[in-house]
Amino acid sequence: MNFLSKVTAIPKLPERIKGLKVLSKNMWWTWNYDSQKLFEIIDLDLWISTNRNPVVFLKNVSQKKLDSVLNDEEFLNLYDYVMKTFENYMNTDDTWFNKTHKNYKGGEIAYFCAEYGIHESLPIYSGGLGILAGDHVKSASDIGIPYIGVGFLYRQGYFQQKINNEGWQESIYESYDFADLAVDPAKDKNGEEVYVDIDIAGKKVFVKVWELKVGRVKVYLLDTDIPQNDPDERWLTSRLYGGDQEMRIRQEMLLGIAGVRALRKLDINPSVWHMNEGHAAFLNLERMRELIQSNNLTFKEAIEVVRAGSIFTTHTPVPAGNDAFPLYLMDKYFGNYWPTLKATRPEFMQLGLEARPDGSEMFSMTILALSLAGRANGVSKLHGEVSRNLWKHVWNGIEAVEVPITHVTNGVHSETWIADDLQKLFKEEFGENWNNEIDDPDMWAKIEKISDKELWEKHQKLKLKLINHLHERLKTQRSRHGETVEELESIEDILDPKALTIGFARRFATYKRAILIFRDLQRLEKILNNPERPVQIIFAGKAHPADKPGQEFIKRIYEISRMEQFKNRIVIVENYDMNLARHLVSGVDIWLNNPRRPHEASGTSGEKAGMNGAMNFSVLDGWWVEGYNKKNGWAIGDNRDYTDLELQDNIDSVSMYNTLEKEIVPMYYDNRKEDIPVNWIKVMKESIRSVASFFNTSRMVKEYTQKLYMPAQVQNNKFVKDNFEVAKDFANWRDILERNWNSIKIKVTSNQDFSETLEVGKIIEIESEIYLPGIGPDSIEPEIVVAKLEDDKVISLKTYDLKMIKEIQQDTYLYRGSFEIEDRGQYGYNVRVSASHPYMPHRNYLMNLVKYPM
Repeated sequence: MNFLSKVTAIPKLPERIKGLKVLSKNMWWTWNYDSQKLFEIIDLDLWISTNRNPVVFLKNVSQKKLDSVLNDEEFLNLYDYVMKTFENYMNTDDTWFNKTHKNYKGGEIAYFCAEYGIHESLPIYSGGLGILAGDHVKSASDIGIPYIGVGFLYRQGYFQQKINNEGWQESIYESYDFADLAVDPAKDKNGEEVYVDIDIAGKKVFVKVWELKVGRVKVYLLDTDIPQNDPDERWLTSRLYGGDQEMRIRQEMLLGIAGVRALRKLDINPSVWHMNEGHAAFLNLERMRELIQSNNLTFKEAIEVVRAGSIFTTHTPVPAGNDAFPLYLMDKYFGNYWPTLKATRPEFMQLGLEARPDGSEMFSMTILALSLAGRANGVSKLHGEVSRNLWKHVWNGIEAVEVPITHVTNGVHSETWIADDLQKLFKEEFGENWNNEIDDPDMWAKIEKISDKELWEKHQKLKLKLINHLHERLKTQRSRHGETVEELESIEDILDPKALTIGFARRFATYKRAILIFRDLQRLEKILNNPERPVQIIFAGKAHPADKPGQEFIKRIYEISRMEQFKNRIVIVENYDMNLARHLVSGVDIWLNNPRRPHEASGTSGEKAGMNGAMNFSVLDGWWVEGYNKKNGWAIGDNRDYTDLELQDNIDSVSMYNTLEKEIVPMYYDNRKEDIPVNWIKVMKESIRSVASFFNTSRMVKEYTQKLYMPAQVQNNKFVKDNFEVAKDFANWRDILERNWNSIKIKVTSNQDFSETLEVGKIIEIESEIYLPGIGPDSIEPEIVVAKLEDDKVISLKTYDLKMIKEIQQDTYLYRGSFEIEDRGQYGYNVRVSASHPYMPHRNYLMNLVKYPM
């Protein structure tokens, strides 16, 4: 038949439930199970088949099913409750931030990140960094911080993983229709769609800006796949972490430079700028350009202004994981940019210059971020220590323990990751508003009041739900492999709901050692196949498409899982995403994590498991060093680092087998009352109490706010007021210091010969003559530095004041001080001079202005 034209009809939402449209476009629903229940009631099968995407769901649901719920009183009551809850959430002023910072009059806090893991229906994330960013934004919304996010809207996102019948990972990229996502074109104050442009290697690239609502927070996402661009430029925002170094530098120019321009076009002027990993570091170059071009600041003055309000979070504990570009690429892409900063090439390059051991030089995004951020942090206590050691060379003249990189230990968004069944239980036991007290240890102490039977039944229900979910995934996976009907039916025998179940799911980077537990297959077989005490292990995770060793790990696990002795005890499931993660962290009994210490910056998946009652069995790395209290899980290996990697693997694997055999398996199966493992439940409760009360993003974001955001906002306001008077003064002072610093001379005398053996309590008196040409004593902080040593390495350090006694001749000053030997051991001491100014927010704020006696 011939048609005059064709049209596509979509369902019409009845007026009574039109609020579903509003819900579908705000990601608040992703951490509100009642709102998800609405879609499940209307059409559960469609909800699942659309990957729980309410935008697609409302386009495809039948009109008949929409109309039918109008007669369902239970549905309408739930709908009214959800809409009222949402309205109250969005409109309340009674937030933690408003109560804590009543007089805040600053601008927004802008958070830049290359990926955001909000929900599996919005595939713009790959792993831990993105999930952390998504959880960060959700909690910023919950506690009412004036927050703005900036990132990318990827046309193809990160790859979909398939594992073929030989065990090899296949990377599949799908193109997404943005009309099917919970985003809308961002609009300016005149109601016009927002576009910005950026020069990339002499070519103008246009960027469309999209708006994503995450509760009260808006995240602005950049998109170059628009008709104004040529195919090569349209491809720039196609894939997350795809392409070569040139693709990466162009993407990071977009994130940083176009991201700032997008906010300006939206009339958003933040007081604080948070770079979440080095990918975003170019944003401060653009801020400098604005200040120099619009306010006529100098290059050095602009540096001080952007540093004042900037925060940098590093997530990577190994040098190779930090982005760095060859200088020829910087010349290619920034050759026309640094003149707009009124900078010479050497001045510009120095901002990120890193000398490599082989004599080469690279432009490090991490060093750029550290150079232009007044405050920096790692993401766990141990990671803070690792980061201070890793980047000590950026602060020449101070020890690693003094490097001004603090830490804020990562958490997870509790309402996103705690299973619905447990949340209902907590609501019953802790009170209606339990979710407003997530970081209150006193509330979580009430976990003891929950009966063992009730908690165990909830967990068993969640485990069965996990196993059923895995069966469906495995059927899909193996149907594609062409397995027979009988083989597919046998999938129902895989995984026993009553067996001790271990989960291992994460990115398949080799340092995470996914195959460590297979080091002794014979011993593992005995553990897993004990007929009276069976154990089973579930694996999931993706390896980067360019990471061949990681892909080989996946293949090895797949091969072992198909061995006769392991085929019902070990499974590896493809396409690890947020949906699978939610099932795993709430359904397994043990969460296994065995990275090569100290390479795990945080490892938040274990936090998700812990607050669901799954106990952690982990190397003492990342968050678990802080979280492990010997009553809430188990440690693998010991609390130290190794230089011999083979020895480390041997010790850790033996520790793993011993703990499973002697502690974990017996505790799970022994001492049962009415089939409830009494001792196991004690550890479950302690896991929930200790993990849920601290390792949450509510605590984390409050800590960022008090420790970093608010101090940065205060300093930013100080530096920008009165036409940048303070910033100009500070930059001028710093310039004088830098020009005269090398002329400082220090002479030291002491009442003690350090070649002697000294008794504890001995007072050492120090006298120092310090020559300060062109500087003066008000600009320095002279001090005695006393370091405690082990094997000639500094393990701790204390400083003692040197007081000026008099000027003994022009520009030369006499100082005196003393210190006491406080404990036994080996010590080293010295005198040093550091820069000091009232505008410096913390010690060692300035890099490389430290002087010791020659």
